[in-house]
Amino acid sequence: MAGYRSFAKNVGLLTIANFGTKILSFLLVPLYTSILSTADYGTYDLALNTVGVLVPLLTQNIVDAVLRFSMDRGVSKSDVLSVGIKHFLVSLVPVGIILLVNSVLRISPELVTLAPLVLFLYVSQALSGIVLYYVRGANRFSDIAVSSVMCSALIIGCNILFLVVFQWGLTGYFLANIIGPSLQSIYLLGRVGLHGVNPFGADWNLEREMLSYSRPMIANSIAWWVNNVSDRYVVTFFCGVAANGIYSVASKIPSILSVVQSIVGQAWTISAVEEFDPDDSNGFFSNMYAAYNCVMVVVCSLIVACNLILAKILYANDFFAAWQFAPFLTISIVFGALAGYVGGVLAAVKDSKEFARSSVIGAVVNILLNLITVPFVGALGAAVATLISYWITWFLRMRKLRSYMKIRVNIARDYLSYLLLVFQAVLFFTPMDLMLIHAVEAVLFISIIVLYQKELLAAFYKGRLLVKKGR
Repeated sequence: MAGYRSFAKNVGLLTIANFGTKILSFLLVPLYTSILSTADYGTYDLALNTVGVLVPLLTQNIVDAVLRFSMDRGVSKSDVLSVGIKHFLVSLVPVGIILLVNSVLRISPELVTLAPLVLFLYVSQALSGIVLYYVRGANRFSDIAVSSVMCSALIIGCNILFLVVFQWGLTGYFLANIIGPSLQSIYLLGRVGLHGVNPFGADWNLEREMLSYSRPMIANSIAWWVNNVSDRYVVTFFCGVAANGIYSVASKIPSILSVVQSIVGQAWTISAVEEFDPDDSNGFFSNMYAAYNCVMVVVCSLIVACNLILAKILYANDFFAAWQFAPFLTISIVFGALAGYVGGVLAAVKDSKEFARSSVIGAVVNILLNLITVPFVGALGAAVATLISYWITWFLRMRKLRSYMKIRVNIARDYLSYLLLVFQAVLFFTPMDLMLIHAVEAVLFISIIVLYQKELLAAFYKGRLLVKKGR
């Protein structure tokens, strides 16, 4: 029961940190889509995703080692943070060179005039990743909760100020998304303190051990990035930057589900290390997997069923076409979340190589499917490719998990629910009357509820029991 209580407490704090602020960000999507053009949004998305692939490459993916080693007892926490900050500072040199080369060779013309903003975006993303993972590993979720609320409030406030009041357009959107994470990092560093932190005087043996863990994870991070965003580059190449803007904004509906994934995933990484048991004698891992899978599938089904309704509310002007891609991207989050769950166990046993192998295979499949489908069916092919690649990653990790742990899964029932989700997504492309489509969507959603009624009831009673014990 202690494992459940610890997990529930962390989920509660992370819910405070993420849910309200993410919902506010979600509700601001109509503001972005009414002020920014599809080309502007596509350009920002291109810059953000470029930064996303540079961070793990140039920092040697030290962020994953910072998280894992800050959880180990007997390891100097200040030395762990020192190693992380050292690799962040070192990475600023090559990122500056890359932006300079791009300005000369104009490999990506869209990013030439935005080079200073891209540099600051890199700084904010790389530093906040290291600091947040360090604080998570130190199990200081209350600090994360406060800082995340502050960060989201800053991003939202700055977006309203820069886009509506000052009318700075794309520059304002960049600045708002730089200021929030940067000030969050400063706040968290102030909370944990910098006593004993010396980026260029850290324990070399610890740094070498951290790098031996993080370097194989570079392939995992790049592959995860490929699964998430490489399709944006393919869409941009074949369909143009405006089409990428529409495809990128399609992720705003799936972001509802990604909030659930983020909250549970962050808390789970800690619990997986603390509660690891190869025999799963108390059923903790099996029960948590069943509950997580249930929540993700049920929420996904509801979001997909409401896809067109949400699209009409959120997507202004030309962005409305994004409704086509949202269902498949939403389902891909389910498999990404489940793959992350299994990844928590792999992190507990420090099997970073399997992390990388499964992700790389999924990424290769993603790229190949993108190149095959996007030229013929456009961005819809990219959405389907993302779904398939995440399923492959989850499948490979689940197979590997069985060599580390005895975990009980109702795989037949789960696969039936996954097929129902795909049918929900495909249903929108049939020539059926819109009212009939929504009626069938409702029936499919209820069917999934029935399939998972046991888990839903168990979660309800378990939650009530935890509340009573917490009083």
